Amino acid sequence: MIEWRQADWRTTARRIRDAAAAGGAPVTYGLIGACGVIFLISPLSGFGGDAYRSEDALLAAQAGYFERWGVIPAELWEGSAHALVTPFTALFVHGSWLHLLGNLLFLYVFGAMAEERMGRAQFALFYMGCGYVALVCYAAAHADSEQTLVGASGAISAVLGAFLRLFPKARVTSLFPFLFFLPLRFPAWIVLVFWFALQWAAAQEAGSGPGVAYLAHVAGFAVGFLYAWVRYRGGARVKVPATEGDSQP
Repeated sequence: MIEWRQADWRTTARRIRDAAAAGGAPVTYGLIGACGVIFLISPLSGFGGDAYRSEDALLAAQAGYFERWGVIPAELWEGSAHALVTPFTALFVHGSWLHLLGNLLFLYVFGAMAEERMGRAQFALFYMGCGYVALVCYAAAHADSEQTLVGASGAISAVLGAFLRLFPKARVTSLFPFLFFLPLRFPAWIVLVFWFALQWAAAQEAGSGPGVAYLAHVAGFAVGFLYAWVRYRGGARVKVPATEGDSQP
């Protein structure tokens, strides 16, 4: 593992980036693979359509899949063992191809460097723990909701928050709608603060019905940033000018 307290921060950052690019982020890539495989074998992927006798049977299977593995806020507070485990299982369940690919893109872009900085075991615990907290925060705010909550967005939002603390000057290629989707390179702090502001604004308008759980994004980002702030407050943040993948806020 790279020693963090070095005089040459730029060299340290380059070593982190190069190690991650060379496959030094097995937890990140393992999470990406796990989410992909689980989606492919689920009734949501569309590949198992022949196994269901009718469209109604397929829809029933999909609903049952969500209820079994997703978080239902109203049931979470009943305290059953199954309900308390669902904030973990829900992190690997996605509702559509777009939902899956959007989440995995952000995890791919930001996860590898965060993992290399934190270490494999710590990053895995960070990811699962923050993801759990993010979903529980949403469930607490909508305690009476019967809508199922699934997806890795809360955990990945925590990774974004930690990345903002650890690598604020890293440059990422982003596509902004109001800039005609031109691929432009910005410091990570601009991209991530803008992304967080969008999630916060959307959370103010969102209800507890079907749709995107923006509040889980906000909670995950805040928890991830605060964790990195407390855990690494004794050392300076990395200032790295290199591009680390593509992101679409």
